[in-house]
Amino acid sequence: MGLRGYIIKRVIYTLILIIGVVALNFFIFNAMPGNPLDAYLQKARSTGMSQQQFNALKAAYGIGLPWYQKFPSYMISMLTFNFGYTDPAFGSVAVSQIILDRLINTILLIGSADILAVIAGVLLGAYAAHERGKLFDSVAIITSLATFSLPTFWMALVFQAILGFGLGWLPIQGWKTLPPVGGGPIPYWLDRIHYLILPSLVLFLFTYGGFLLLTRACVLETMTEDYVLTARAKGVKERTVLFKHILKNASLPIITNIALQFGFMLSGAIITERVFQYAGLGTLIYQSITQTEVPVMQGIFYIIALCVIFANFVADLLYGLLDPRVRYG
Repeated sequence: MGLRGYIIKRVIYTLILIIGVVALNFFIFNAMPGNPLDAYLQKARSTGMSQQQFNALKAAYGIGLPWYQKFPSYMISMLTFNFGYTDPAFGSVAVSQIILDRLINTILLIGSADILAVIAGVLLGAYAAHERGKLFDSVAIITSLATFSLPTFWMALVFQAILGFGLGWLPIQGWKTLPPVGGGPIPYWLDRIHYLILPSLVLFLFTYGGFLLLTRACVLETMTEDYVLTARAKGVKERTVLFKHILKNASLPIITNIALQFGFMLSGAIITERVFQYAGLGTLIYQSITQTEVPVMQGIFYIIALCVIFANFVADLLYGLLDPRVRYG
């Protein structure tokens, strides 16, 4: 089977997996103790909505119908990203719009931290393996283990105390000051970056250590292969041997870890976002759980599952492009 056949096969598997995720998402929320959908409806009714609005909301979520009648409409809603409405006044605020508003903030925060963590972790991990047993290797291991083990809320509080309260260099909470059309795009995005630095720094320090340790272990395992010894015997530069031969062939576990890291990116960083009062998906998840906003929880969990599925699909394709030993069959 060639690459085309493999892609078709993986697409079919992915579609089946998405249907399974929709089904699991449906049955989990319907089987939860206390029936959160009924609780959501009662909360909506307590806001003083009319009987007509209440009946429309009840019909939209299929309350009172058997599961086999509710499931087809639920699946269509999930596949079309129609997650319903979160405001008790039915029809006012769409869940998809709320998620989209928070999505950009989360991508900016976690995306920037993850990209920097992957680059720094992989490069420093490869060099630490090359310098194994030396001072750089020891320092890299100790610092990565320390930052990887420290609680994110503690690191966030320390940075807030030093860089925020103490020195006054950076804001300690929030995500922006200027409106989008205040003084043009450049001041607006500089303001956004100003608020991103502290939470991104916390997530970067927490994440990069895992990539450093994984890369170091994978590179050390590959350094003794015959083709590495042959390349060195031919007089190939050590930097070329390290990054072109060793790191490339040791990259499969690293790719898997990177795919999972970015797959769970949209789950947000609940603890970090709460400490910094950052308006991302992590904060939205926390609010939806504490306020029993079932439509929001269903929508976010479904989108997170889609991201993980897509990230694994991309990782499977990258295996063959980066490692010639992988064959699609």
